[in-house]
Amino acid sequence: MKNISVKKSFLYACLCAVFLVSCKKEIEKISDTFKDTVSASEAQEAEKDSLKKDSVPVVKKESVPPVMQENGFYNAFVLPKDKKMRDSVYAAFGKKYSVEERTAILALNRLDSKSKWNSDTLVVPAKIDTTLMSYSPFPMQLDVLNGVKKFVIFSYPIQAFAVYSNGSLVRWGPTSMGKKAAQTTRGLTFANWKKKLAISTVSSEWKLPYNFNIHNIGGIGWHEYTLPGYPASHSCLRLLRKDAQWLYSYADTWILNPGGATTKARGTAVMVFGDYNWGGRKPWRKLLDDPNANNISVEELTKLLEPEVPKMLKEQSNREKVADSIKTAKAMTAPVQNEKPLEPQSN
Repeated sequence: MKNISVKKSFLYACLCAVFLVSCKKEIEKISDTFKDTVSASEAQEAEKDSLKKDSVPVVKKESVPPVMQENGFYNAFVLPKDKKMRDSVYAAFGKKYSVEERTAILALNRLDSKSKWNSDTLVVPAKIDTTLMSYSPFPMQLDVLNGVKKFVIFSYPIQAFAVYSNGSLVRWGPTSMGKKAAQTTRGLTFANWKKKLAISTVSSEWKLPYNFNIHNIGGIGWHEYTLPGYPASHSCLRLLRKDAQWLYSYADTWILNPGGATTKARGTAVMVFGDYNWGGRKPWRKLLDDPNANNISVEELTKLLEPEVPKMLKEQSNREKVADSIKTAKAMTAPVQNEKPLEPQSN
């Protein structure tokens, strides 16, 4: 009886052991399955995170246009249409560039600081030269003008002016010339009179700082005024203030005969030439594709100016003679200061 009890206990123990081993294997199986599930889930989550991380820049690019599109010598600074976004972009623009650099960039786009919103894309040079001379569309030297001491030229096609002294380029900059319905007169003319603050004949509300007249009867001249990025004036030649100030001091005025009814000598020679591509792509935007797109060749300007140089030299010579004679006459008529008698020396 005792042996039967022992056998039953042994059999029960074996069954329990088998059961425990089976349970352990099942648990391990379940655990492995759980791990696989977790791993798969983690992999999916990781994949989702990866997709999210990869997609973040894409979302940003869709919501905020790329500020700068690099394209070699000139880059495109893209401005969004939304005002808040434009404010944000211009804030970044202000942090990236100094006042002088921003002025130069706007000048290349024929804009002043007041009109910076007038463009959806700014052409920005990769290297900023605040003098603008590195980006001059005009030749640095024009031998045809070697004998001409002072000369100012305005290009309608690229809305820019240049100044030459004895054939060397000394300055260039942006302008806004006459709009399509009131275009600036082309051809050679000469500087007349100047006034630091003139009032427009079109509207008394229009103040024209540093005005220099070049067509007296038509009331046309160059002066400081808004540059909106296209030809917008009523025939005058708009300039940035710093350029208007510089030209105001640089150019020579006419010399009138006594009474002021007739001209005795003409001032600095001025030329306006070419035609604007009305309704077409703005010329300076072409710089993004070709940094030389706006360049005016020596040959083109030589052909344009060569027939006019004799007249320039004649008027220049006449003015020098008249100016010298006036200077001499003033010196001769100046009152002679009486010499003071010598004071007696004391011993």
